[in-house]
Amino acid sequence: MMNYGRKTPSTYRSNPSVYSHATGRSSTNLHSKMSRSTRSVRIPWYQRPLLKNNQYIDIQKGAMLVGLFAIFLSLFTIATSIFDIYCYAMAAPGSTHYGYYIISYEFVYVGNKHVRNMLIVFALFSLVMALINFVTSVLLCVALRKEYERKVMPWLWSFAIFTVWRALALIFFAIVNDLYFAYNVIMVLLWTIFCVLSIYGWVVVYSLFLELVDLTKLEDLAHLRMGTMASLHASTANSLAGSRPTTPHSTVSTMPVG
Repeated sequence: MMNYGRKTPSTYRSNPSVYSHATGRSSTNLHSKMSRSTRSVRIPWYQRPLLKNNQYIDIQKGAMLVGLFAIFLSLFTIATSIFDIYCYAMAAPGSTHYGYYIISYEFVYVGNKHVRNMLIVFALFSLVMALINFVTSVLLCVALRKEYERKVMPWLWSFAIFTVWRALALIFFAIVNDLYFAYNVIMVLLWTIFCVLSIYGWVVVYSLFLELVDLTKLEDLAHLRMGTMASLHASTANSLAGSRPTTPHSTVSTMPVG
């Protein structure tokens, strides 16, 4: 039986939306996908990227380099912390050692007992934090390759605490130790450079983290919009399929003829 009054849902092609096809989760195309309503929202200062891509800085490549630097810094801290603890144990006041030693322990602090204990505490906690930071730095490199922003957060916390701790240790080390010895001078210079690089590196990774979070929000909005449009099309098709076969203006009746 033919239904003359039945309407078939029409299909049309509109201009593709910027939210309907997301390619790679790259921070470089974040601003091209930013909608007008999203730009109009007032963002707190701590949620704004501190650095952005320009002709001098590539946030993605920079973040990966920071991850590799953090791994190196963790290994360096582990080695120097173990060496410092060993030196404090060998040069303990009142201890006597016999034999041939490659290095002299004259650079080791042997003054006030409480100051010496604080140096040992800084070395021990630096060792523990370096081990934790090594694990989170490896996870950071994996997360950056796959652009999983949630897996970046452990590194942001651990590296921030590690940097603050090492900055305090540097200040204390530079004050109480005799900078006449080459080892102490080298450690002060190296850790001054490392602290500056660590702060800048943390800012780079944090900026990329915020951009990935914003991009995730845009992708969620895109998926929500696509799901809403799909459900609307489905409901419209179902309502049209179940509508009456005739219209008020139709001249063809489908009533049975007696």
